[in-house]
Formats: sequence, structure tokens, C-alpha cells
Amino acid sequence: MNNPLISIANLRSLGASLSGTLVTAADHEYDDARALWNAMIDRRPELIIRAGELTDIPLALDFARSHHLPLAVRGGGHNVAGHGTVDRGLVLDLRACNKIMVNPSLRQVSTGPGTLLGELDQATSAHGLAVPVGVISRTGIAGLCLGGGFGWLTRAHGLTVDNLIAAEMYTPSGEKVRADARENPELLWGLRGGGGNFGIVADFTFSAHTLPETVLAGNLIYRAAHWRGALHALRDWAANLPDAMTVIATALVPPEEWELGTDTILAVGFVWADPDHAAGSACVERFTELAPPDVQDVAAISWPEWQSSMDDVFPKGVRAYWKNTGFDSLDDDTIALLVDKATQLTWPGTAFDLHVMGGAMGRVAEEATAFPDRSSAFWINIYGFWKEQAQDAHHREFIRGFHRDMSAVAEGGEYLNFSSTDAPTTGGFDALAVYGEQKYARLAALKRRYDPHNELRLNHNIKVTG
Repeated sequence: MNNPLISIANLRSLGASLSGTLVTAADHEYDDARALWNAMIDRRPELIIRAGELTDIPLALDFARSHHLPLAVRGGGHNVAGHGTVDRGLVLDLRACNKIMVNPSLRQVSTGPGTLLGELDQATSAHGLAVPVGVISRTGIAGLCLGGGFGWLTRAHGLTVDNLIAAEMYTPSGEKVRADARENPELLWGLRGGGGNFGIVADFTFSAHTLPETVLAGNLIYRAAHWRGALHALRDWAANLPDAMTVIATALVPPEEWELGTDTILAVGFVWADPDHAAGSACVERFTELAPPDVQDVAAISWPEWQSSMDDVFPKGVRAYWKNTGFDSLDDDTIALLVDKATQLTWPGTAFDLHVMGGAMGRVAEEATAFPDRSSAFWINIYGFWKEQAQDAHHREFIRGFHRDMSAVAEGGEYLNFSSTDAPTTGGFDALAVYGEQKYARLAALKRRYDPHNELRLNHNIKVTG
């Protein structure tokens, strides 16, 4: 141990009290236990608690506080900013706390903080239900939900936070509190987009939505000569999309297993979340009449199968960096910029996703949740994955440069789940700029109430002021 405040007796006592396991640097599983999905984040915690039950949460909170250890909380470990770890501190890994309870009659599902999206999808789809979540099934539900939750059901049923109806949370002092529409409603508001700033959520309860046994989904593939036409068509199509249709267009060098060659493509992906597949096909045809695809892969597919179809494109252990912003118009200048940047994407791993927003998500009142910005018509996530450290500078600068160029046409805004941390170079996360004055004031008040000493600061942090 490097921390003189922690004795062997302290460690033995902690280990004996846990239902899970305690890992230190002396243990053979230490490197595996500290590894994150984003290999660019390489930190060495003093201790790692792999919780076995939710009762390990207050034990970890108490030990971190009494030994002056910074505390990092990890659910699925998929966060690109690497908030789930810390040098010389304590990591609380909640992955094993992944119990799921589905109530089909109420169309509700409760789940622990370690649950992965794929596990939730399997459990709910068995009852013909789904919770709107993200697009990679290996992502953890806790971080995704607390930050917002874009995905393939965003237009049909809103963000993940829009469907969070209750939560049970441990405050940094170890007190367990419930947040729902009647009990601590302001805390529920803050958990809907305010991140892990107020406590450690031990249980999430979501509204679930009926979903057919198969959804109509697929990708419409365009080669470089047709990118401009496809984006013009997307602009016109997006203006009148039914809620049931969610669309994400991606520019990337296709993986080998796609058998589409090595030239960059534009893939217009979609999900039709309605049992009337004929109506969905007619909706897709309105787009393909405007922009006939070079290749198309469209099928009726089960929800879990579609949700996991991109998992291998985002493998654990890659080096990753992301930037994002929202904007309101796919005008000619924006399309020209996107085509130019897509042309420069000549290496595997770096790509951009263009999300068509609106629908159910856009009709939720801005003040109803702490989520920073739901007004943009489109959202772009510019991201990269690579294996070699020597590639860091080039790929990261391309993503930063692309993001800077988007600022000329974008409205701004930031979706925190798509944000790498640039704190060492920018001076830290600016919560006031992201949330705006009114939301920031409410979030800061919640922070003062539940975490006045900012013990939970390894996140997109809302600092206690005043």
C-alpha cells in the first residue's frame, strides 16, 4: 500500500465486511480490475471494491471518507471520459449489481447500477417491452441514464432520462434516499441529466414501452459520389419524420466483416418502432426515392439483435476520444462541411454519427429534466478508436479540428455522454456553460444539499459554490 493512512488491519476489516471482493495492486487481478473500455485512461487506484451487493456501497463511501481517498464509481465502465477510475484513490465497481425486475402489467422495469444495456434489452424484450437506451449493448445503464441517453428509440419514446420514474440513491454520508414524483421530486429532476453528482444510485426504475417482436431496421449505404445527395435527402426527410422512425447517419471506413471494401461510406441507419412494418417501409421508400442507395441492408430484426449489431465496432481496450455538438439545419454549408470531413476519413475507427432529433424527445418540456439541451434538430458525435499510442496526436487533433469547424454552423451545446475530458488543457468542465443559468442554479442547490463537500467529484462535476 502506498497510503500510510491505510493499515493492513484496515484492509482486512474492510475485506471481511464486503459481500464482494477487495482488490489491491498486490493482487493478480489488479490490472484487469482497473482496466476501462477506453485504454487512453490508464490510472492506478489504491483500492478497488468489486461490490457483490448494494450493501457494499455505504461501506465504500465510509472507507473512502475516513481515509481521505478520492472515490470513483463505475457501472459498465464504458464512459469515454474515464470517470470510473482514479489514481491513488478508491474505485467502487458495481458491475455485479445487475439484478433486473420487470413488471409487465405496469410496464415498468427496475434495475441495479451494474446492468448493461444488452442485459436490460434481453429482460424487457421477453415481455414485448423496451426502455429507450443507447446504441451499444455493452454500455452500462447507470452512466448512460444519468447523462441523458440517446439511442434508437429517442424519437419514438424519448431519452433514457425521460423514462426514469424513480431512483434509490446513497448520499455520500451513507444515507439511502428515494426520488420519485412524490418523494424528493427535485432530486429526481437532477438525476435526469445531472450525472453522478449527488450520490450513488443503487436502483433505477423506468417506464417501458411496448415493442413488436421484430423492428424494421437497417442501413442505407452510400459511396462518396452520392454523399451530398443523401444528406440533402436526409434534410428533407427529417422535416416530416413520424415519431416511430429514429435515424442515425454514420460516415466511416467499414469494418472488414461488413464486406463493403475499404473506401469510406455514409450509412443512413434507422429503426421503425411500430408493428406496422408496411408503413415503415413506405417511410423508408420516401427517402430512397430521393436518394437511391448503393447498397441496402433492411430487415425485420429482434430488438436485442439490432441493439448489439455494432458492439464489435467498439471493442474494449481501444484508445478513444469524442467531441459533439448540436445544430438546427442541414443547410448547404453544413452539408459541404460534412462531405469534406467524410472525405478525410481514410482510416478505420474514426467516424461521425449524425442523429436526427425531435419526435417524442423534442416534446418534453425543457424544464422537465436537468438534461442540458433538447432543442437541436440534429446532433453530431465525432469520435475515434485506435490501438496505438503513437496515433493519439493525429487522430485526436482531427476530431478537435472537425469540432472547431462545426462551431461555425452549430448552435453549440454538449451531450456529456459523448464528451471526452479535456480538463488538463481547458481548465476543467464548465457546468454553467453546459446547463445554463437556471438549470445550473438548481443543480448547484442539489449538490449543496446532498454532497456539500464534493466527495463525488470524479464526473462532469457541479461544484459547490456560495
